[in-house]
Amino acid sequence: MRRGEHMNVMAPEGEPITPEGLVALEAELAELEGAGRREIAARILAARELGDLSENAEYHIAKEDQAHLETKIKRLRERQRNAQIVEAATEAAVFAFGRTAEVLDQSSGQAYTWTIVGSTEANLAQGKLSAQSPVGKALLGRGAGESVAVQTPRGRRTYVVQRLVD
Repeated sequence: MRRGEHMNVMAPEGEPITPEGLVALEAELAELEGAGRREIAARILAARELGDLSENAEYHIAKEDQAHLETKIKRLRERQRNAQIVEAATEAAVFAFGRTAEVLDQSSGQAYTWTIVGSTEANLAQGKLSAQSPVGKALLGRGAGESVAVQTPRGRRTYVVQRLVD
């Protein structure tokens, strides 16, 4: 794989997501559509039993929470419809979408283990770096030993791909 070819795995018509990310998305949807909806329905029923709905704060809060829940479900369904599963290119000798690598921040000496994922899966606390982030974009297509300078909110940083993890 030549440098730059990694962008071909990111289909412009869909949202790139790892197979694991799709499983997590579907699990979240199942939870919200099942237990989440049941919990809201129980709260609305309990609030209705308190009497006059026009001045019933519990009822209005539960209905507002229901609207938020349905909006979240709608957004997750949209993400699911637009999901473009991208398999990790584990045979490639470069840091690619879905691939994990150990990366050294030369500016701080801090080492990270990051997996490049879609923007909706990104979670740095879990080591998931967005392919759309400045650092993610800069690291895509880099091989072990390669370094890249990136402008970050904390200033210019130099990152070195130390090794690719299978």
